[in-house]
Amino acid sequence: MNYRNLGRTGISVSEVGYGAWGIGGVQWTGGDDDEAKRALNLAIDRGLNLIDTALAYGRGHSERLVGEVARARSEQVFIATKIPPKNLQWPAQDVPLEEVFPADYIVECTEKSLRNLGVETIDLQQFHVWHDNWVERTEWIEAITKLREQGKIRYVGISINDYQPANVIKALRTGQIDAVQVIYNIFEQSPNDELYPVCQELNIGVLARVPFDEGGLTGAITPDTVFPEDDFRSWFFRGDRKQKVFDRVEKLKALLGAEAASLPELALRFTLSHDAVSTVIPGMRSTKHVESNIACSDGRKLSANLLERLKAFAWDRTGEW
Repeated sequence: MNYRNLGRTGISVSEVGYGAWGIGGVQWTGGDDDEAKRALNLAIDRGLNLIDTALAYGRGHSERLVGEVARARSEQVFIATKIPPKNLQWPAQDVPLEEVFPADYIVECTEKSLRNLGVETIDLQQFHVWHDNWVERTEWIEAITKLREQGKIRYVGISINDYQPANVIKALRTGQIDAVQVIYNIFEQSPNDELYPVCQELNIGVLARVPFDEGGLTGAITPDTVFPEDDFRSWFFRGDRKQKVFDRVEKLKALLGAEAASLPELALRFTLSHDAVSTVIPGMRSTKHVESNIACSDGRKLSANLLERLKAFAWDRTGEW
């Protein structure tokens, strides 16, 4: 396993982390708690030391599983979690801050996560949504300052709205934010435009999420793929999106070869090839996925030539998704 600094925190984190949404038991069907714990333990055995979860994942179930596994390990595991928006709106809308993150709610959610995880301090507490129009308000800063002073959180991050990577830059320039979490994959390359240069300028850690585009970049999605109605992917791949993904992935297969033998490997190596990225956090509900994903952490980035060819696969889905 290779390690990278999480921005200015100076914390050395595994460049492949663990995205724990899928083990929450809600929105992703087919999960199993015992297999999830085996996967988490195997990942730590292989050197993974960063796990990303959230209070909203399975209404705390993901946090409880993560906490159970992490507490039983002798290794130092860096745990990131998130405060859900009080109005339960994803992505964040341009509404008053007090409807989404009032100060007492920030504290209340942090206390719940501490209990779920069974820890005294959260390594990275993140806002699960964000709108930069809130940056002038001071309540959120006062709340996180209080939590830091009490030793309940170490660092603060923002999980950026889907496909809005620049909608955080004002917050980054306040000096209050240590890390961001953003969608970054072969289809979604827009963080390169504004966000990543600012993160590198300010030494902000980056957790790259959705490297497989919810499964689309693994090659597993075909026009005939069907998900249960209560599975998040039935919404994500609604309408003609399965066909659109399939058509693009079929063309992407032509780039497989010496640098990446499979679509999942190509997807992970693409994300890890950007120097701004501290860690990539794929979902790994099975031990099989742990083994294949962690195998990509060997320090080998994609060539400049291949990265240039992959630019053609950037897919602007603003307003569509």
